[in-house]
Amino acid sequence: MTLHASAVAALSGWSAPTPGQEQLRERYLVHLAAHPDGLAKACFPDHLTAGAIVVSPDARAVLLNHHRKADAWLAFGGHLEPGDASLADGARRELVEESGLTSFTFDDDPLSLDEHAVEFCSDRGTVHHLDVRFLATAEPDATHATSEESLDVRWWPVDALPATFDDMYVLIDAAVARVRARQSSSTPGGGSSRAPAE
Repeated sequence: MTLHASAVAALSGWSAPTPGQEQLRERYLVHLAAHPDGLAKACFPDHLTAGAIVVSPDARAVLLNHHRKADAWLAFGGHLEPGDASLADGARRELVEESGLTSFTFDDDPLSLDEHAVEFCSDRGTVHHLDVRFLATAEPDATHATSEESLDVRWWPVDALPATFDDMYVLIDAAVARVRARQSSSTPGGGSSRAPAE
């Protein structure tokens, strides 16, 4: 299966948690139907990207990188490459490259979608990244490193996050909610957590 076909299958089978996420899911699928190269960086002005947010198993901390070009604390991610077998595969590769993590658990089911404008992606003008974001969990004492793309990689308490973009807070909220929901479902008599934020 090609990366394009894999992406279409993954998004077609994904159950969006909110109406806003469903609109983005449909937007991504329309884009892919119209653009056979819709996952490539060269596809202008829109293309899919993939990334991951890393949360501790107890949902109390999140690993972020101070992105050099964006000059902001972000999750890990970037452009898909021809060797990626799927969106999840690309997100996992980006996570390893940018975080240096060697021990983590990765969820192949998309966590959330986000469309955002990027000014430094192309010399042709503003690009819109149609980002597919996944969840990974790792222990805060797991070995990590700073890549050339980042100024720093650091764990932050979820109740004391650094200043960043609004979509990052939404992503972290969704990640924490999913981890806590799993904790509740694995506890006898545990109830369900709140749904991920839109």
